[in-house]
Amino acid sequence: MKYIKRFITPAILFIAALVIKSGADTFLNFNENTAYLAQKLGSILLIICVTWGMIGILKITKKQYLQKYDFSSENNLDARKLYTQFNILEKIIIFIIVIVAIAITLMLFDEVRKIGISLFASAGVAGLILGLAAQKAIATILAGLQIAISQPIRLDDVLVVEGEWGWVEEISLTFVVVRIWDKRRLVLPTTYFIEKPFQNWTRTSADILGTVFIYTDYSISFEALRKEQTRLLKSTDLWDGNVDVLQVTDCKENYIEIRSLMSARNSPVAWDLRVFIREKLIEFIQKNYPESLPRTRIEIKDTISANNIPHDRMALKPGEA
Repeated sequence: MKYIKRFITPAILFIAALVIKSGADTFLNFNENTAYLAQKLGSILLIICVTWGMIGILKITKKQYLQKYDFSSENNLDARKLYTQFNILEKIIIFIIVIVAIAITLMLFDEVRKIGISLFASAGVAGLILGLAAQKAIATILAGLQIAISQPIRLDDVLVVEGEWGWVEEISLTFVVVRIWDKRRLVLPTTYFIEKPFQNWTRTSADILGTVFIYTDYSISFEALRKEQTRLLKSTDLWDGNVDVLQVTDCKENYIEIRSLMSARNSPVAWDLRVFIREKLIEFIQKNYPESLPRTRIEIKDTISANNIPHDRMALKPGEA
């Protein structure tokens, strides 16, 4: 029933077109010019309702097919693949249907047809000019088609692009909308994702590793930190239970660098987990190893010479101290 409403308007237009076309020559008693216009109007209405119906059938078919794939689930890789392909292919097919409908409508008029025939002789030159003028537009559309087939990105993928981190919100034939974490929108041409490098954090799966860097003094206990990190990870449901690593990754003259590595089921959860572990490890160091916080050491050595020996020391005899 819900799909029938979509075809009510095209059906009314279809009936109206048949009435106009059949009545123009029979019971409406139009004169020659009016009958000609009525015939053309009926034909245009038929083209519109057929086009409308084909687009409606296409949308219903896509919706029915994708209903069995849950796009809102966490492990939605297959759903994202199909949604991306169907959305882009749907736009391409609708674009073709509309262009064909417009072309058929224009060909109904003899004047337009004659102009088209006269221009056909110079189609080579015109095609070359249009091709050069629309080179970027055509490249952008072809890039959108390539994204639909090869899928370097998909809907709801997590990307790092142009220094920004966010989700793919919309993919069209000519542009891609990335929803930044702070709710801004980054709009990029489809050619960007074919020609330039970018990070895709959910290309094959949604799970991801998170890192936290802690800088401490050399006196810190690594085993105590490892045990505390394991305890913290087990205490939160943000951790997926797979990766729990703490390593010293660098050392400088004043501090050492400790990297905490953990895993989460997706990128937003990984961010929250990183923040949680960073805060709790710093609190642990502050309470249990305050002397191991980063510090700067200065060592001062006095050079003893005859010029700076105190007067009472110079008065001592050999052997006295």
